[in-house]
Amino acid sequence: MFSGGPWWKGLGASEPGSPRRNGVLAIALAAALLAAGLSFLTPWRLVEARAFDYLSTIAPPARPVDGPVVVAIDEPSLAEIGLQWPWPRDLHARLIEALRRAGAKAIGVDIIFAEPSIPAADEALAAALGPDVVLAGDETFIETEQAAQHVRVEPLAMFTATGAATGIASISPDGDGILRRVPGYRDGFAAQLAEAAGRPATVPDGALIQTFGPSRTYPTVSYYQALDPDNFLPENYFRDRVVMVGLSLQNAPTLSEAGADVHATPFTIRTGRLVAGVEIQATVFDNLAGRLSIGRAATATAMLSVVLGALAGALLVWRQTGWRTLAGFIIATAALLAGSYLLLRFGRVFVPPLAPVLATGLVASAQSARDFAAERRMRQGITRAFSQYLSPALVERLARDPSQLRLGGEVRALTILFCDIRGFTTIAEGMKGDPERLTTLINRLLTPLSEVVMAHSGTIDKYIGDCLMAFWNAPLDDPDHATHAVEAALGMMLALEDLNGELRAEAEARGETPISLRIGIGINTGHCVVGNVGSERRFDYSALGDAVNLASRLEGASKDLGVPLVIGQATAEQVSERIPLRKLKEITVKGRAEPVLVYAPTALD
Repeated sequence: MFSGGPWWKGLGASEPGSPRRNGVLAIALAAALLAAGLSFLTPWRLVEARAFDYLSTIAPPARPVDGPVVVAIDEPSLAEIGLQWPWPRDLHARLIEALRRAGAKAIGVDIIFAEPSIPAADEALAAALGPDVVLAGDETFIETEQAAQHVRVEPLAMFTATGAATGIASISPDGDGILRRVPGYRDGFAAQLAEAAGRPATVPDGALIQTFGPSRTYPTVSYYQALDPDNFLPENYFRDRVVMVGLSLQNAPTLSEAGADVHATPFTIRTGRLVAGVEIQATVFDNLAGRLSIGRAATATAMLSVVLGALAGALLVWRQTGWRTLAGFIIATAALLAGSYLLLRFGRVFVPPLAPVLATGLVASAQSARDFAAERRMRQGITRAFSQYLSPALVERLARDPSQLRLGGEVRALTILFCDIRGFTTIAEGMKGDPERLTTLINRLLTPLSEVVMAHSGTIDKYIGDCLMAFWNAPLDDPDHATHAVEAALGMMLALEDLNGELRAEAEARGETPISLRIGIGINTGHCVVGNVGSERRFDYSALGDAVNLASRLEGASKDLGVPLVIGQATAEQVSERIPLRKLKEITVKGRAEPVLVYAPTALD
């Protein structure tokens, strides 16, 4: 009949096949599908890309020691050389020759020489070029309503005829303007320069750039210094080095001061400063030559991480939700971010962490919402169920802390009270022609009696016609249950006196004979089984046991003993120090072979 355990704990249980387990799994599946679907949307990809920015710039790897040296066309050079930009090409020829004499292994000039200039200057540059030099080219895709054009700009044929290679220096930032991807050109500027330096590299498809620091991370010298390295630079500064020449402002511009050939990189979100195009080409060079670029996780791997995130969320809420759920979510989020970082740093693969985190959060929040709604329904159910039996204050205590509620047939020490109207048959006979008046009279009596019971922390068990049954110490603990029961009984006597006074005054006003109500009360203490009793469709919270039967018999004995309140010995032993009692006598009640010693409060003498 009884479950034998607290029913409220079922809100946190997850037994095999339980509704909670099935619900959590369904939420996890829905969360995984939603997070996976979002990961294919462009706006979400940009959010994941921002996560890459932060993770890839946390303690980035050191720049390769054999990476390029940047020769910057910067403000000091403009001031020192004293010529208006663009400079004559014979000046670039002098630079190439100076770098070659200084021992440079390969030279990349990130300047596009696509149009003729002064013939003598062009011839001087052509004479200085050779297979160890890479010149910049450009590719542009222009799409209009009329047509789509693919425009490729290369150096003059007279320059490439000398053996100098052409490398496409175009880059493609993401939708938010940040450069993260290795340019996919097979003949890209950095790839061609790596070929010229004897370090051929394969351009990976869709790889991400591993940045090594903010602007001016690479060793940089001014153009005018490279023209005369013997006087301005340490000995053998360019020996066996790859050199890149290009525009590079001395102080990297900020986002609001963007100019020619400067771009945002993942480090821009930390520093707010843009990076010169020639330094980006140096970074791409090291990514290709050193095989340091970061691969994107395969779709299957990314989806698996989402599933793992959803399962992590399911584990967090498998049995219950609460503050531990929030703490667990924080830990799971940290673990997913740390895992993504470790794979990026040491595995050189980027597994987007936000979709798994989202899946974890969706499961945790959805199940938490379900548990909150279930708890609210439970509290409402407690309020509805026990408002019939308990005072509003006790019902509120139960609603706030259902752990105090232990139903399902537990054995507890209770104090039970039975109250019956004396002479009710005679009263009912006199009102048989007016049943509504009889019902009103009974309600007027039971209402104040019930209020007294609840005011003394008692639980109304049931009304049996003209009889009221109540008990103490369930469902809430009440260490003084016996005292409260006897005090309630005395209060019921006072409430009866007040009601009789009202009935007398009403009868006199009508010129009728007043009705004087009398009650008999029996109280006993003992161990009982208390819980939901009834059928599967209808049940009540009630108490069963020998102590209950004895309390009922004591109520009946009060009539023969001539006292309105009879207290059993077990109750008397608990209240005698607080409530003065007098011993009545030993009586034998129906159903018990042994006589029972009973008492009555002296306050009723």
